[in-house]
Amino acid sequence: MPPPAGRTIGPRLDLRQSQALVMTPQLQQAIKLLQLSNAELVAFVETELERNPLLEREDPDGPAEPVERAADLREAAPILDPIAGGGSASPAGDDAAPRDEAPLDADFSNTFDEGPGDSPDLGGWDGPGARMGSGSGGGTDFDDGDFAFENTLTRAKTLREHLLDQVAVEIRDPVDRILAEQLVNQVDEAGYLQADVEQVAAALRCPVERVERVVARLQRFDPPGICARSLRECLALQLRERDRLDPAMEALLDNLPLLARRDIPALLKACGVDAADLADMAAEIRALDPKPGQRFDGAAAQPIIPDVLMRPASGGGWIVELNQDTLPRVLVNLRYHARVNGRLRGRGDKEFLADQLQSANWLVKSLHQRAQTILKVSSEIVRQQDAFFAHGVQFMRPLVLRDIAAAIEMHESTVSRVTTNKFLASPHGVFELKYFFTSSISDTAGGEGHSAEAVRHRIRALIDAEAPAKVLSDDALVDILKAEGIDIARRTVAKYREALHIPSSVQRRREKALGL
Repeated sequence: MPPPAGRTIGPRLDLRQSQALVMTPQLQQAIKLLQLSNAELVAFVETELERNPLLEREDPDGPAEPVERAADLREAAPILDPIAGGGSASPAGDDAAPRDEAPLDADFSNTFDEGPGDSPDLGGWDGPGARMGSGSGGGTDFDDGDFAFENTLTRAKTLREHLLDQVAVEIRDPVDRILAEQLVNQVDEAGYLQADVEQVAAALRCPVERVERVVARLQRFDPPGICARSLRECLALQLRERDRLDPAMEALLDNLPLLARRDIPALLKACGVDAADLADMAAEIRALDPKPGQRFDGAAAQPIIPDVLMRPASGGGWIVELNQDTLPRVLVNLRYHARVNGRLRGRGDKEFLADQLQSANWLVKSLHQRAQTILKVSSEIVRQQDAFFAHGVQFMRPLVLRDIAAAIEMHESTVSRVTTNKFLASPHGVFELKYFFTSSISDTAGGEGHSAEAVRHRIRALIDAEAPAKVLSDDALVDILKAEGIDIARRTVAKYREALHIPSSVQRRREKALGL
């Protein structure tokens, strides 16, 4: 089709306006900071402090304005004399020791500190509790440096070291000691021997019977039950240590799967005892340690550091505040920026410095915005869960992210990021912020719904209070909850019970019969 008369076909430029959401690197960084935990945030800030020369760690006890960088004050900094006793500093000047006398690459491998013994001045002993200062002979201050008390503390002994110490004392024969050390090296963290006796004997070219004798000696070491090759052998070693390994107990150890299933009739028949004796034997088994080695190599539990602190106010209500110990304190060193910027001549250097300044300013702003968002979300959670903090978990109300987002006028994704890996310290304990978001269970009278967490708490309370002669089934729990106004199905009760690691009514009846 030919073009209309008077118009030609050709390229042209048009201006159009449109709106689009652009995820800038700064915005991505701000979103990332929201979902970081306090430990991850500290690690991220430390990385930025190393990378960005304009960022400084704020000193709460220092001056209000940022100090100049130490790298730029070398000419005015005091020079430490490595020869002077006590590490005293002398200001750089005419009286200071020349820096050439102690070069940084000097070899001090053959230089020894003779201590205060060559000097008649012992630093002035002023009586009990006084500190020993350094005299003319270069005395030692035992309160500072490497001689501080906390530096004398040692780490806990590992399981391998504990066993090797006993090997050195108990086993005298050199060959048996080599075999014992080889076997100890193959003991896992739980204290079980993972080595195959025949393979060890073949590798060290010794009789299998000798290796078995060494294993038997290792099994008499502390802690009881160590170097066992199965759970039955571990429990048997501990019972033998207590002189409680009789034929009935050995029969019970041979039928541990029946004990795990609480099959009382089969256990009574296998052990040949009555119900009372079987209950006592099961209690003895429960008192044993199935993993004796974990007391040595178990990692220390890391305490949770809360991000938000709350306490009751004197006039009623709650006071919610951020934990200042978890907030990184950084600032932008504008004085250093001004000094460096005045000396730059190249365009690339100036662009680099401008990028670093923009990045530092944005980081400080993002940290401030993150803290304010966490405080705003936490305050709204406390306000909506006031009954929980005042009366307990049974008064927790159902809550979803949308409720908090609508109240503080933020997006649900922002609330989700804020509540991830954030913890709140309350009078009832430390809780993750996501703990307060639970689904709703309908009320039988059509009123406000019940929190799923409150219902789980009620199920546990009912099961804990049940009588041994009247164990509550899931159907009985449903009837009780519906009588209390909670409209819940039987399958939901079973799901909540299994989530709480509570066995079924049949298993609970067997446990109560055994006294477990």
